[in-house]
Amino acid sequence: MALRPFCSGVLRRRSALSAATALGSVAACLVASLPHTAHAQFRPQAMHINTGRTTSSDEPATFQADKVDYNDVEHTVTWTGNVQVWQGDHVLRADKIVYDRDTGVIAARGNVATVQPDGSVMYAHYAELTGGMKDGIMLHVNATMPDNAKLAANGMRRTGGKVNDMSRAVYTACEICEKDKTHPPFWQFRAFNATQDLEHQKIDFRDAYLDILGIPVIYLPYFSMTDPSSKRRSGFLMPGITPHDRYLGTYITIPYYWVINQQSDLTVQGLFATHTGPQVSGIYRNMLNFGQLNIRGAIAYDTHRPESYTNGFGSNVRSGGNHGIQGHVFANGDFAINRYWRAGANINIASSANYMRDYRVQGYGSDTLNSNAYLEGFGTGSYSRLDGQYYQGLNQGVIHNSDLPFVLPRYTYSFTGQPDILGGRFNLNTTDFNLKRSNGVSDQRGELQLNWNRPFHTKMGQQFLLTLRLDSMVYRARKLYQQPTYYNTSHTIVSGQVLPTIALKTNWPFVRTFEHGRGSQLIEPIVQGIYAPNTGGGLNDLIPNEDSMSYEFTDSTLFSLNRYQGTDRLDGGLRGNVGVHANWTWDGHIVDLLAGESFQEHITHDMLPYSGLDHHASDVVARAQVMPSQFFDFTARMRLDPHTTKFNFADALFSAGVPHFRIRGGYVYEPVTPYYYFATNYRAYSPNQLYTERVSELSGGVSTDWRNWHASGFARRSLSRKEFVSLGGDLGYNNDCFGIDFMYLKQYTTIGGQQRNSTYLVTISLKTLGAFGLK
Repeated sequence: MALRPFCSGVLRRRSALSAATALGSVAACLVASLPHTAHAQFRPQAMHINTGRTTSSDEPATFQADKVDYNDVEHTVTWTGNVQVWQGDHVLRADKIVYDRDTGVIAARGNVATVQPDGSVMYAHYAELTGGMKDGIMLHVNATMPDNAKLAANGMRRTGGKVNDMSRAVYTACEICEKDKTHPPFWQFRAFNATQDLEHQKIDFRDAYLDILGIPVIYLPYFSMTDPSSKRRSGFLMPGITPHDRYLGTYITIPYYWVINQQSDLTVQGLFATHTGPQVSGIYRNMLNFGQLNIRGAIAYDTHRPESYTNGFGSNVRSGGNHGIQGHVFANGDFAINRYWRAGANINIASSANYMRDYRVQGYGSDTLNSNAYLEGFGTGSYSRLDGQYYQGLNQGVIHNSDLPFVLPRYTYSFTGQPDILGGRFNLNTTDFNLKRSNGVSDQRGELQLNWNRPFHTKMGQQFLLTLRLDSMVYRARKLYQQPTYYNTSHTIVSGQVLPTIALKTNWPFVRTFEHGRGSQLIEPIVQGIYAPNTGGGLNDLIPNEDSMSYEFTDSTLFSLNRYQGTDRLDGGLRGNVGVHANWTWDGHIVDLLAGESFQEHITHDMLPYSGLDHHASDVVARAQVMPSQFFDFTARMRLDPHTTKFNFADALFSAGVPHFRIRGGYVYEPVTPYYYFATNYRAYSPNQLYTERVSELSGGVSTDWRNWHASGFARRSLSRKEFVSLGGDLGYNNDCFGIDFMYLKQYTTIGGQQRNSTYLVTISLKTLGAFGLK
């Protein structure tokens, strides 16, 4: 079998290797190239490039090629056919390479490719390299970089293996047309010259144009970007400009990103506006071996003056505090102490709500800013947490800052044991706190809740759950005559409550299959009996109320032992809950239904109207979930008063569509938010006089996508107030390297007596360059 000649060897420059030695090495290879009936090829061992080493120009150059020619007169060596040369951590491949042993210059022609120490590859038609292939020139250069980025130039000069100076450079991250490679990509940077700094991982363009579909749209005298091979590098990020904002006017943002070390960085941004003073903000991030720390903050000089308005309680409020030096700090951190304990904090503080509005600080629109610091531990079946909580009010239109509590300390512990010899499982819970208000009840609470649950079943398939529960709380409270209890007493009170509860719940599921086992049907009657002493919910025992302001009776709490959200108020008395659960599932289709009602011996006339429990027979609650196909799904809940045949609560969500198009909608109807009720001295009025307004709201949206295009829109309208809550939409285009989105948002909610104008946002994303936008 004829074998193709193959030669390999090691060459040094003439000054470092005698001519006889070099000639002998090359002659041996030439002899191997002669025709033989049998020939064994020699290939050098695989080369492992060490990117951390320093290359010397006197290091050996290891080569392999199909053919080698040695010219002793011109002192050159010529390799042809699949040539590969290694020197240090650089690799050169070409169809033909000529090595001048006097000058150390390597000249390569035809399909030239150089492999850099970082693994990137640069291609050229012709190259002359020297100094360990770290210096030289290349013609008709193109390089493929990370994230599919591409860089090309007519010519390039390499200096020290660290800097590449290019003329007539072009950069893009878009795919090149396979059928016509001369067709311009979707976008590209064209520059008269460019410099690639490999050491500092950046590329600088001078006299550059940004072309879209081959048409120049932006001229940039100078543009600098991070090399795609670098994931983190210090430098200026894309600046932003907003033509108009109600409170800022026209403003620009200039961000700077600083890589501190491998685990932390800092982003600093300057904001300069025409309608108010400047702002300097920063984001610090640190990923530690034992946790993480994130800090966002800013300082600004706000020139807007405070204004007065009438809030939702009819009080005249000055929405001020935002003039002059303003700022905010939002910080969070989590730190592991050991495998069982960790500590952390979430700090959110701002100088004023109007400052957050004026400078578009994230979080504006919420009623409060919440802060806490905690220590928590995890064990087998147990959890423990000690924390402190602080709240800052943002919207005085619905909440008084002085009404917000400060909680220190707050302790929570939960334990769940293993099954005992009776087959039951024991559970213990406690939440204890010290709470203080400037205006309102200040109190301390100690709690102990014990539970024992024993499940069992019969041979007929009936499932039972026996629950024994004991709730006990002790309180010390003062200023009970203020919100949220409004008791007629000015004394400091020590009070408590103890409530034992026994409950037995039974489910009896009846199941059958159909369609040859592809479908199943479930009919499940559910009956629950609960007994506890009738305490009237603790409403008249001078007991504070911190965690039970909302009483929710829906399908989700039908079989709950306590239908209050917390434990300051407890459900007592004798009651029975009944319900029927039905489910059909076949071929991916689902129909799930639940309906039920509660019957109680004692009526708790709680102070929340429309609770659904103001008769011995409660409102009927129901839930329906229907998914007949992948193109439609529907979920609805409701609560019907059987005495008046009126709905006291209802909500519904649906989604329908086909590929590339979908429509969604929702509806909610419920009494006014309970907080407003407790923020008013409700004891001076009858329940029917207080906030009988109902919330009735309709929302909907539509979305579509087709190839690279997408569009969506949404709307929320309050039917009870006969006005919109918000409107918005989005239209965009995205391909492999470019994206543009047009967004619109209009919010009609009034916060602090003010309402923002519509928001328009245009965002343009260029792959490897980032995104920038106009608001």
